[in-house]
Amino acid sequence: MKAQLIDGKLISAEIKAEAAEEAAALKAQGIEPCLAVVLVGDNSASKVYVSNKQKACEAVGIKSVSHVLPGETTEEELLNLIDELNADKSVHGILVQMPVPKHIDDRKVIMAISPDKDVDCFHPVNVGYLHTGAKGFLPCTPAGIIELIKRSGHSIEGKNCVIIGRSNIVGKPVAMLLMQENGTVTICHSKTKDLAGICRGADIIVSATGKVDTVTADMVKEGAIIIDVGMNRNAEGKLCGDVDFENVKEVAGAITPVPGGVGPMTIAMLMKNCNTAARIQNGLM
Repeated sequence: MKAQLIDGKLISAEIKAEAAEEAAALKAQGIEPCLAVVLVGDNSASKVYVSNKQKACEAVGIKSVSHVLPGETTEEELLNLIDELNADKSVHGILVQMPVPKHIDDRKVIMAISPDKDVDCFHPVNVGYLHTGAKGFLPCTPAGIIELIKRSGHSIEGKNCVIIGRSNIVGKPVAMLLMQENGTVTICHSKTKDLAGICRGADIIVSATGKVDTVTADMVKEGAIIIDVGMNRNAEGKLCGDVDFENVKEVAGAITPVPGGVGPMTIAMLMKNCNTAARIQNGLM
């Protein structure tokens, strides 16, 4: 294998250790960081995500409060619970696990969470802060991608960065963060013409399409950094990303695996955001 393997498990463990130190320092000041997680319904994948977040909180020393609501919970009942959590001074972060059932408007849910407790960084106020470079929360997966690149010894400044995918959760925010690191950013999507040609000029490729083999070896410049955000199943049912890993790793300079790349970073960055929320609400930022 030619490419450097960017180990998300190792880097996320470093960040969690830093978050544990920060949580301990806050506790020494009489502040116990607390995350409230709300799950509506019994989506099996969501249950796993919530369980992983609770385990991470326990490992880092952040208090975790869980609200599991039945699938028939009304929008009004959910919004009332969010209001209660907003008013609860012992709760610093609120995370409503998406997707919510179809009868609930997810935009209303996002808008209802206080921007100071929005540890997912989905509220328009926090999105605005991100776009203007103001201090505050950073969206977990995009911030994790930046950490993966930098902590594995690579600079973003002056690099041509291509993002495949324009979602509000990954594509758009990671573009902002790459620009803040002085990268030159191109966002590609399903209507982009000559995706392969654009990618061949990239020093850094971030793929977040959810489609197997979005990035193949012939699209990758020698020595490029490849960040694979995809989480898919291939024809054999094996977990894989958007990138043809086996072939791309022979061309790339550095690459994230799936699993074990971007995935672990999301929860590690959430832990950082919980500490940030506790600091904001106690006038320490």
